[in-house]
Amino acid sequence: MEQENQKEAQRVPGSELYEWLLSVVSAVLIVVLLFTFGVRMMGVKGPSMRQTLQDGDRLLVLNAPLAGEYHRGDIVIARKDTFSEDPIVKRVIAVGGQTVDIDFSAGVVYVDGTALEEDYINDLTYTDEGMSFPLTVPEGSVFLMGDNRNMSTDSREPRIGTVDTRYLIGKAFFLLFPGETVGTGERDFSRIGFLERG
Repeated sequence: MEQENQKEAQRVPGSELYEWLLSVVSAVLIVVLLFTFGVRMMGVKGPSMRQTLQDGDRLLVLNAPLAGEYHRGDIVIARKDTFSEDPIVKRVIAVGGQTVDIDFSAGVVYVDGTALEEDYINDLTYTDEGMSFPLTVPEGSVFLMGDNRNMSTDSREPRIGTVDTRYLIGKAFFLLFPGETVGTGERDFSRIGFLERG
């Protein structure tokens, strides 16, 4: 007990404040590095991903160098100046080497001859934006579509087409803050959480 009292007496005045400041600076530095190299926050604009995502949703996105391979069902953020100044949020429907076909009269999307089971879409796929199908996705590229199929400009549009993975900013993995829900104008905070792959 006496030894502990002596140690307390020997402490330099202000050392506790210094240790506290050092902890705060370290925590801030870790957060800055994480958001610079690992994760970024991005917003959803427009109705193209309804009902999965709403206009105004804020997402955490794993940056491309850490995102690994892209798979069907991943929600990704793409940026390519030829089709949009702002990044777009879409879902990966097919990856390099796979063949996409769409029956616009039935509203069904096929990948490698198999009809996709898409419980995440807002409506069947009736809107033809000009691409010719069937279409084989080049290696190193992905075919992207919005979940709100008839209100989405995506890889069905020739100006976008298949998207080289170098134009992908990363994978969205977490809904951090909800936008206003269409129809109610309210924010549904129960939607906060990890995004499921379709």
